[in-house]
Amino acid sequence: MALTLIVFSGFYEPARHAIRYAEILAQAVHGRVVLLHVNRVSLVDPYELVGAVGREYHRQELEGQTDTAAALQQLAQALRVPATVEMATDLLPDVARELAARYHPALFVLGQPDEDHPDFAGTAALCAELLRAGQFPVLAVPATAPTEQAPHRFLVAADREPFELSGPAQALRPALALLATSVVVGHVSDGVEDDDGCAAALQAVRASGLVEFSAPELRGYRSGDYADGVLTATQDTAADAVVVMARQRSFMSDLFHRSVTARLLEQSPVPVLVLPTASSRPRPTASELTVAAQQ
Repeated sequence: MALTLIVFSGFYEPARHAIRYAEILAQAVHGRVVLLHVNRVSLVDPYELVGAVGREYHRQELEGQTDTAAALQQLAQALRVPATVEMATDLLPDVARELAARYHPALFVLGQPDEDHPDFAGTAALCAELLRAGQFPVLAVPATAPTEQAPHRFLVAADREPFELSGPAQALRPALALLATSVVVGHVSDGVEDDDGCAAALQAVRASGLVEFSAPELRGYRSGDYADGVLTATQDTAADAVVVMARQRSFMSDLFHRSVTARLLEQSPVPVLVLPTASSRPRPTASELTVAAQQ
């Protein structure tokens, strides 16, 4: 099935830029676009909390979006790819799941606001909510991303941990195969040269099947700050896009990695593709191997 890019849409420049970028991507992968308009992102339905009164307010809010829907329809008709419009007052977990199921395979796309935008910090928060709610692939598009051609040089930020792509992420592999003419696997080590870690990172990417269509180049980078290291790698490799993994982890570890991802989404000069993984399979420690050998 053709890939559907579900774009958080509006009429201000960050959203319009994301729509233009999604259009170029959809053309390159023979996909389609859904212009999604939401007013809020919520984990719970605010209208359900107040019963019948809330349902009436919800109906009134939806009716108030009639002109917005018409304007988005006009925008959709002007695109050079098949496009439809979806309207929702709140992006809820159930809404995201329903959209992803109906438009499978789907990739959620959002524009990266300018730093002086009042909702700048909300960009990363939105991605985090989507990932936590249903492990959906998300693409954040900065204002600097060119919209003349689709990305072709990809940087895959990887560490030594093996990983398996989730079902929604696996569905994006054909699109990546159409886009990527070159792939670089970048491994960031904490202040020391770690050739073994670089090799393990490359093996983890290969074993996942993410880029089985390519023979990736491998590069290592040293940095005490992982996000800074990835940003350095992005510049050094002249990447058109960065791919990062969103692993299922413990609560505290997930908080740490979510903050790293949030920084990349906010600061990367090129689009960032966040792919959820099905599970986290850390390598056993030396003590764990010793115990296993004794059993």
